[in-house]
Amino acid sequence: MKNTDTAGQKGYDAGKKVSGIKRHIAVDTQGLPHAIAVTTAKVTDRKGVLQALKRCRQSLGQVQSLLCDSGYTGEPFAEGVREILGKLVTV
Repeated sequence: MKNTDTAGQKGYDAGKKVSGIKRHIAVDTQGLPHAIAVTTAKVTDRKGVLQALKRCRQSLGQVQSLLCDSGYTGEPFAEGVREILGKLVTV
């Protein structure tokens, strides 16, 4: 997401060549959003999703599992999800 000059903070994601902010959104199987975080572009997708899950933890009690694409691999991410939701990650 591109950012305006008036935004207080913005970053740069060298991998995606994006300057500005990112939206991290966790949706259910019907595409309805349940956890959202907006960060500077320099925050990785994995860290951004963990921030969204932490922020919305109380409303995610009925989550049974977390399905992610290959951009969310790695034990630190899986461990973060286990700590926040107590659930396993399927990539």
